[in-house]
Formats: sequence, C-alpha cells, structure tokens
Amino acid sequence: MFDSPVHNQSAPPGTVKKPFFTSDLSVKEFLFVQDAGFEPLGLVVGSSIYHIGFQKPAFSQSQELTTLTQAMYNARNLAMSRMEAEANQLGADGIVGVDMTIEFIPYEPGLAEFKAIGTAVKSTSGGSYKTAKGLPFTSNLSGQDFWILIKSGYRPVAFVLGNCVYHIGRQSLKTAFGAIAKNVEQETYTQAVYTARELAVSRMRSEGVDGGADGVVGATITEGSQVWENNVIEFSALGTSVVRSGELKIPSPTMVLPMFDQR
Repeated sequence: MFDSPVHNQSAPPGTVKKPFFTSDLSVKEFLFVQDAGFEPLGLVVGSSIYHIGFQKPAFSQSQELTTLTQAMYNARNLAMSRMEAEANQLGADGIVGVDMTIEFIPYEPGLAEFKAIGTAVKSTSGGSYKTAKGLPFTSNLSGQDFWILIKSGYRPVAFVLGNCVYHIGRQSLKTAFGAIAKNVEQETYTQAVYTARELAVSRMRSEGVDGGADGVVGATITEGSQVWENNVIEFSALGTSVVRSGELKIPSPTMVLPMFDQR
C-alpha cells in the first residue's frame, strides 16, 4: 500500500510548521496583511436571524422609525459580537476585511439574516492590538489599505456603524398636483434625507469616540428601502475607527508599470 506523497511531506529541519488557516482575503490582500506583520488564523463568521417589528408612521409626518432602527442595530451587533467571539477563541488580535450583509427572507415576512464575516489575524511582533475592552480589533479596510495604515503609524480600533430608518412624510394632494408642471425642489424630501443621513453619520462617529479612536477612515454611506413601504428609507454609515500608534511614516509611492497582452 502506497502512502500519498502529500501526506508524507515534512517541514525542513529546524522549522516550525504553521497551523492550517482559512481566509476570505484575496491573494493580494493576504500578502499585504502578512507584510504588515499579521498572520491569518482563520475565517470567522457571526450570524443572527432576526424578526424586525412593525411601526406605523404618521402619513404626513417625517420621523425616525425608532423600532426599526433599533432592530437593525440589535441584529447587526449580535452578528458582530459572535464573529468577535470566534476570533477570541482562535487567540486573534483582530479581524480584517470585515463584511456585513443583510438578506431578508422572502418566504417569512419580517425575518432577515444579518451576517458578519472576516479573517482573524494575530500580530507576529507580539504587540497588543486589542481594544480597550480586550476584544480583537475589527476593520473593513482592504488588505492594501490595512497595510498602508499599519505602515503609516496608525492601527484600527473597530468597525463602526450608524444607521437610521426614517419615514418621509407624504405631501398633500394639493401640493403634489400643484408641482406637477413645475421645476421645484421637494423640500420635505430633501430635509428628511438630510436628517436621516446626519443621524446615521453622527451615530457612527459616536461609536468611534466611545472606542477612544482619533477618527474614522474608509467611511461609506448607503441608502436603501429594504422591504418597507415606499416612503421609508434606511441610511447606513460604515467605516473603520483608527488611532495613532506611533510616529507618522507615510510609505513612499512606487512606480507601477502595467503589463499589456500584445497578442
């Protein structure tokens, strides 16, 4: 009986074989994260299937739907905390490439799955990168941006988010018909969008301040209606809070020449 040559391979004398890992990083991201001084430990996932309650808004009133906003927060926090718990079990210092998704279950109204996924990593320098609460840091930056951040003298603290589910008050029929043939700003809609967006951004900022960060990088703001009625929107603000960890050292840019297929 012959043994598989793969299973018979052994590490060169004097070397320690590293444990097997899984990762959702691309090849480039994987190499950049390693060059930044972090070894991947494994793919970590947190999930929560959550029932989102109902809140009936006033027809003509613009207002935040706090029941829905709180449900979105609670479900996302459950998914994030479970992902962090998996990383803790692996002895990780942090989680890179965090991706947060939400998928409403079509055959069960009101149910949605919130999922957080990323790659748990550990510092090879022995430094401490955990948060003030003793949790692994979390970051939604790409591997390349993570490398630049670390090399520049900053470190990530947490994946921070703010959201707001908001009802835009409907105009009266008289106002709506009066504007049909005119070019005119819909001030009710404009103000509602401004208010909802600012609430989401301010909550993201508050999470960064509470975590002791210096600021938030890579922030994105998304708008969606999810599965609610037409005049209900959700704004989500996401980013990575960071803190200065040493002397600012911005890596020098290097020239990159693209390779073209001459065929």
